[in-house]
Amino acid sequence: MAMDAVRKIYDHLTAKAKPGKRNIDLFIHSNGGDGTVPWRLVTLIREFANEFTVLVPHRAFSAATLTALGADSILMHPMGVLGPTDPTVQNQFNPKDPNNPNQNLGISVEDVTAYIALVKEDAGIQHEDEMALAFGHLASGVHPLALGNVKRSLSQSRMMARKLLSLHMDAKSGQQIDDIVDNLTSKLFYHGHPINRSEAQNQVGIPTVENPDSEIESLMWELYLHYERDAKMELQFSPSYEFLESATWPSKPGSGQGQWSSTGPKTAKLVYIESESSTDVMEIEYRVTGVIKHGVIKHDGQVTYSTIISKQGWKKE
Repeated sequence: MAMDAVRKIYDHLTAKAKPGKRNIDLFIHSNGGDGTVPWRLVTLIREFANEFTVLVPHRAFSAATLTALGADSILMHPMGVLGPTDPTVQNQFNPKDPNNPNQNLGISVEDVTAYIALVKEDAGIQHEDEMALAFGHLASGVHPLALGNVKRSLSQSRMMARKLLSLHMDAKSGQQIDDIVDNLTSKLFYHGHPINRSEAQNQVGIPTVENPDSEIESLMWELYLHYERDAKMELQFSPSYEFLESATWPSKPGSGQGQWSSTGPKTAKLVYIESESSTDVMEIEYRVTGVIKHGVIKHDGQVTYSTIISKQGWKKE
């Protein structure tokens, strides 16, 4: 979920628009993304909607869960899951990834709060001086500005969830809103925890979650399968496999010569935004290039490769 998608959704909202507001359904499948998108997207949709419904056929994690919180109702398929809204923070102050020094590790908010809880609850450290020492150990491994960004991101995520719920829950529901926010940001412990519809209703306490009738349920899954097939969502992207599948191996083992090879241009569809009026697709064009070099023993090959994106953008289908 990214801001450029909001721009495309606006085109769909205004295409062939009739005067006055209407009921709008958002069918969403997403692993998340930019945490500021839900507020912009939901408030935009509500400019055009009398009633706003989010349909969740499969996964609506993180920022997609926040988007669902802003709807008047959330229809969840039996396969549908929401997720915790505690953010994973990425910035230039984060520690380097030991397996890839060119990239920084993401810091999970829950990892930081769990460390503090471990020190207090499991290690039994309560004295102020000892707590300061424990925090000093953390700050020696993680830049203090990265830790500050974690706190800021958590506060922003909680504020976002509260504002989105307040769009359709009245002021008397303040405690209920706080409980939902607490459940989604700090009581599930793992960012990838899948929240099924029963858990969303009865444990997280989201009052807008509903079970669709059998006809809607069947149509939701049928539509999801259409996108799953077209975007090849069940196929794991493996640049090494794609490279080796089309690469040409050196003819003489032990020659020590490297041979450059490349796949042909390939395309992948990353995002669909579709309505009755049109279909927009975020598509990339890429090649996987590399060098294959035989070792001394036959078939003992060394391979280096990289993925090169030659084009990326929205297109109409």
